[in-house]
Amino acid sequence: MEVILKEDVINLGHRGDVVKVADGYGRNFLLPRKLALQATDANKAVIETMKSAAARRSASEKIQAEELLAKLEPVVLSFTRKTGEAGHLFGSVTSADIASELATKGFEVDRRKIALNEPLKSIGEFHVAIKLHREVTAHVTVKVLAEAGSEPEAAEPAAEAVAAE
Repeated sequence: MEVILKEDVINLGHRGDVVKVADGYGRNFLLPRKLALQATDANKAVIETMKSAAARRSASEKIQAEELLAKLEPVVLSFTRKTGEAGHLFGSVTSADIASELATKGFEVDRRKIALNEPLKSIGEFHVAIKLHREVTAHVTVKVLAEAGSEPEAAEPAAEAVAAE
């Protein structure tokens, strides 16, 4: 089955591409979700007009993403979490946590655009990528700090007391 993509689909193609897919994938996934149209002559004509509109929309989205990139680059997010031995967190810092912290600072970023392969589970400073547009990626600094009175700080004085005895 040949379909014309109305939106970017990961591992398949970009908006306006004509791709050949399995019948079931097209009929049961792409078409009901309005991600694609069947590739008929009439639809191909419609898609040409959609392509030009999509190119203009993509250009304006890229400009907005570059403006947001300039604002996001100096941002440093700090999270304070309880820690166990060796600086491991009892929880983790997830993309949802990062998105909500960015929202409190006035940046509306969808958590799915935050490129965090796995949640942050240790203390330290991390650089997290945020994919704002297909061609624009911002990097923010995330600092994960130990909560005052957590295990690592409390364990060190106890070790010194044992060594003094």
